[in-house]
Amino acid sequence: LQSGILLVEEHIADEIPHPRKRVYGMQPDADYCVHNISLRPNCATFDLRTPHTTYVSLQLHANGLYNVLNATAAIAALLEESVDNPTVRDAVDESVIRKKLDSFAGVKRRFDYIVDDGQTILIDDYAHHPEEMRSFITAVRKIYPDKNVTGIFQPHLYSRTRDFAQSFADVLALLDSIILLPIYPAREEPIPGITSEYLLSLIPNGHKLVLSKEELLPYIAAHPQEVLLTIGAGDIDRLVPKIKALLTS
Repeated sequence: LQSGILLVEEHIADEIPHPRKRVYGMQPDADYCVHNISLRPNCATFDLRTPHTTYVSLQLHANGLYNVLNATAAIAALLEESVDNPTVRDAVDESVIRKKLDSFAGVKRRFDYIVDDGQTILIDDYAHHPEEMRSFITAVRKIYPDKNVTGIFQPHLYSRTRDFAQSFADVLALLDSIILLPIYPAREEPIPGITSEYLLSLIPNGHKLVLSKEELLPYIAAHPQEVLLTIGAGDIDRLVPKIKALLTS
């Protein structure tokens, strides 16, 4: 920041030495501590304790813990810049913060509601690292605790699948049913033995399978879903409009 402050997310805070570091996150010792998080469809509310005050029941018209943390970082940046800047300080108060949050509509492919018609819910997310996926799936579970959740995951890169295979398997096990698409290679050549079938073998769930892109839509048509997630950073987003059309036809 122009003030010389460095904002750091709590998980990497210990790795970054800086004389004027401010930490944000969900741990009680964070300088900007977000807590009392409530996730609902297309909405998150949370409390935020700052070094100077506490904001109660802030509301964000987006979902996922990462959106809450991103909002926390944005508020922290605004408040830190206002400390030594009279122009910013005079323009910042709680009503301004609430208004800015209220106008935020979320980021495309981040907890992006595609269908929510009372029968089927389709949510799309760019998550392609195990911890991103854990945050996404956990949030869905909190919002829909009594619904069956199926995830369609397209692994991204052979090397990432190899390096995080067990972590991916552990996170995907949080779902009721798992559909894996073939690995999206991007720039990489195949790695022997590293396939979606290999990843599938590591997942303990009984309801799991690998489908080609061509097989996916007929399968969805034959198996109605309550909550369906599309997950990944490859070209799975090109299938989302087709899935939407199928679910809403």
